[in-house]
Amino acid sequence: QVQLVESGGGLVQAGGSLRLSCAASGRSFSNYVMGWFRQAAGKEREFVTAITWSTGNTDYVDSVKGRFTISTDNAKNTMYLQMNSLKPEDTAVYYCAARRVYRRQYDYWGQGTQVTVSS
Repeated sequence: QVQLVESGGGLVQAGGSLRLSCAASGRSFSNYVMGWFRQAAGKEREFVTAITWSTGNTDYVDSVKGRFTISTDNAKNTMYLQMNSLKPEDTAVYYCAARRVYRRQYDYWGQGTQVTVSS
């Protein structure tokens, strides 16, 4: 059974940094795309970034380019999101997700971790 478990959220001042982790288990993810999404209070969930596990190809929403970096550690089956220069508008619940490379829909989701950026 596939399981995604996020960690690393918290409270940080504007301009600070956080690193989120997503521990993946239950199968091989070599044919998967791993992504981070976020949902702020009262808003729809939005795509943040994704990485193709096998190739390392990445994609970012414009609002986080140059500030956030997605990566994976194959040995640990873990995905990371390094967030620098955080802004109050980055405040949200962050979710990791996984989908097969040939699918557009994400099949598996974590429970989410809260990130709060104070001004």
